[in-house]
Amino acid sequence: MTPPRRTGPLGVLAALLACLLTTLSTAPASATPPGTGTTAARAECGPLAPGGSALAESAIAAACEHVAAGTWYTWGGGHGTQPGPTYGQVDPSDPASEHDPERLGFDCSGLVRHAYARAAGADILNGTAAVQHYTHRTAARFTAADGLAPLLPGDLLAWGTSQHPHHIAIYLGEGRMVEARQSGTKVMVSDVRLDGGYLGAVRVTTDPVDGHLFRTWGSGVWTKARPALTAARVYAFPGPTTVRVGCQAHAEQVTAEGYTNDAWSYLPDYRAWVTNIYLQGPAWLPGVPTCP
Repeated sequence: MTPPRRTGPLGVLAALLACLLTTLSTAPASATPPGTGTTAARAECGPLAPGGSALAESAIAAACEHVAAGTWYTWGGGHGTQPGPTYGQVDPSDPASEHDPERLGFDCSGLVRHAYARAAGADILNGTAAVQHYTHRTAARFTAADGLAPLLPGDLLAWGTSQHPHHIAIYLGEGRMVEARQSGTKVMVSDVRLDGGYLGAVRVTTDPVDGHLFRTWGSGVWTKARPALTAARVYAFPGPTTVRVGCQAHAEQVTAEGYTNDAWSYLPDYRAWVTNIYLQGPAWLPGVPTCP
């Protein structure tokens, strides 16, 4: 038997309710599970948190242009005479790099170099991931133990070991970063990977450096927690590195590389000491005060 047709306001209300329930039951499930915190804005390339400097935000914008453009990762890309994309090279250890010489793009440090050169109007981060991680142009430096909480958009995240940082990316905020990751992919926005050898981060600045700048020499030069050979190791500079010296002191005598010296320098950016033997200059550095 056919049910009687409903009329009047109650019938209209029932029909609308049935239509709404049908729409909800047939709507496609959301691709984002509830509670994940992922939004359309989170997937975008740009500062995802407040607090970044104008320099940092300009660097992010320069990197994000290449996300939008679909620029390739190329091994060695971005390390020409001037900042900007270049054709890459074949990485003997990575079969996926076979087409890199045909692709105009960046490797990880090439992208960082380009982004900050655009932002600063000068080529301030010309070098490998290690050179960029150990730059003296820093307003702050963070270890892996600090996590992401103190970071701001524009900070440079590094992976590897103290002696060999091998990857670098630009932090966006909210646990996201922009990076040129590996051959076969394009410049992308990714979740920050806190495993796999995350080393720490640096905050880049173009402000004048307050202190005395000297350059190390040699490779694998370790800094120490105290001015003594038996003290805990802090950082190891992979190669010649410009460092800011706060003060110097006479402490444990060291013999190395054919030299003997008891002078040690304190590096405030690393909260560590290094023997003056590995700093270019005389045994006692000119113009540097004695530590209290």
